[in-house]
Amino acid sequence: MRTLEANEKDGKLYANYYLVGVMEGLREASDAAQRAGQKPPFCVEGRKLEPTMARSLYQTELSRNADSYEADMPVQLVLSSALRNSYRCTH
Repeated sequence: MRTLEANEKDGKLYANYYLVGVMEGLREASDAAQRAGQKPPFCVEGRKLEPTMARSLYQTELSRNADSYEADMPVQLVLSSALRNSYRCTH
C-alpha cells in the first residue's frame, strides 16, 4: 500500500481505489455469509458505510492499534478488523 502511494504520480488516488475495492469485497463476503445463514463478521444494519469512508476506516484502525500492526500487514486484514470493530453485529 505504501509502495503504491509513494511510487506513482497518482499513487494516493490508486490506493484509495484499492481500499474501496477491498472494503466492497469484504462487505459482499459478509452479506454472502448472512444470506447463507452464517454469522457475518460485521453488520452494517442500515448504518452509513460508503466508499469514501474506506481510507478513514483503514487509518483509524491503524492508529487505534498501532502497536499491533506491522508495516507489511495486509490491507485486507487491517480493513477487516476496522469493519468488525466499527460495525459490530447486535444479534
